[in-house]
Amino acid sequence: MDKLVLEKKVDSILRTIQRVETHTPATFDIFLKDIDAQDIIVLNLTRIIQSCVDIAMHITANANIETPQTMSESFNALHKLNLIDKPLAEKLIKSVGFRNIAIHTYGELDLNLTFMIAKHHITDFKDFIKQISDLISL
Repeated sequence: MDKLVLEKKVDSILRTIQRVETHTPATFDIFLKDIDAQDIIVLNLTRIIQSCVDIAMHITANANIETPQTMSESFNALHKLNLIDKPLAEKLIKSVGFRNIAIHTYGELDLNLTFMIAKHHITDFKDFIKQISDLISL
């Protein structure tokens, strides 16, 4: 496993989390009126989620397990390796669904959900970093 690659991904996640936190308005009503904040937050949330997936896939590719076939499976695999706990794995799996909708426009993006992730669930990604930090010696 290339720890330098993982460290760079973690640094990217932390910077991107900061962007989300900096640009998340105080209230949902303000968020609804601020198209720039919406764009910044959606873009950066998708980057965070993708980087978490990249880390998970990198770790699992170097573990003695079957390679996950989907983004969601990568988080289940990390849980099976005892690198992240089950509640966090479930939250990250849900985040992949959000990412897919945002990236591929499978449906109309739920701005309320977007705001809730940015305002109240950004810590899930910080928790991910904390839970894998021993592995990459941060």
